[in-house]
Amino acid sequence: MKPRLFSGCATALVTPMNQQGEIDYAAAENLIEYQIEQGAEALVVEGTTGEASTLTEKEREELAAFAVKTVNGRVPLIVGTGCNDTARTVCWSLNAQELGADGLLVVTPYYNKASQEGLVRHFFAVADQVKIPVIVYHVPSRTGVRMTPETVERLATHPQITGMKEASGDLSLAAQIAARCGSNLDLYSGNDDQTLPFLSLGGQGVISVAGNLIPHVMSRICSLYREGKQRESLQLHLKYLEVMNAMFCQVNPIPVKAAMAMMGHCGETCRLPLTSLEEEKKTFLKGVLERAALL
Repeated sequence: MKPRLFSGCATALVTPMNQQGEIDYAAAENLIEYQIEQGAEALVVEGTTGEASTLTEKEREELAAFAVKTVNGRVPLIVGTGCNDTARTVCWSLNAQELGADGLLVVTPYYNKASQEGLVRHFFAVADQVKIPVIVYHVPSRTGVRMTPETVERLATHPQITGMKEASGDLSLAAQIAARCGSNLDLYSGNDDQTLPFLSLGGQGVISVAGNLIPHVMSRICSLYREGKQRESLQLHLKYLEVMNAMFCQVNPIPVKAAMAMMGHCGETCRLPLTSLEEEKKTFLKGVLERAALL
């Protein structure tokens, strides 16, 4: 059996920034402590929600090292290391491993729009070099690249490729991947609103944006389902569905950072080309949070 990094909710952490656009490490420490206290089963730094593509190489290394030290082995820490260049992805992956990451989240290479064979070679190039688990991250809306079930099945044969964050929004594709890969690949929803459907397909949980706000809820949805309490899991999922969907009223992570600011966790600053949430949408988001008793 391949090693399992986690089951349940892994929160895709925002990267807090001050008004000058510098990483706010005090807020980052508080966020990590909040996540662990509230029951997140794992944490992800430097993913899409963490604005990894705007971080310098020095910042990526410093933030990963800071997260490893702060988490201190209490939950698995997964570091996003993917980019559009295979050689750089391998370099960042080895660096994250050296810093103490428990696993890697590697996105399909964007912009270059690799063929299916190119995708396989890209992920194998990373997996061949590292000794910690690799989670493949599939998000076609961000990358312009879509993997086929056959490609994922090939990737699942590699002993270091243990999981997949499937964020295409296509449940039929997810079902095909589950059917082909079975226990050879841990499947995680990359969309909060599809957490329950993924669990029903045999998925292990969710890599969550909404988990920044409600890690206890996202974790509980998963644990209830695993305990055989599907009705209670469904009720909780539907209760917070509006919150999950509101996190995408504008491009991620703009809304979740605005929500975190409203809740007093960190500032709402994003780096260009991302900007602050529009005022009309802030009013909408505030209403969602109030209805969910989060404000």
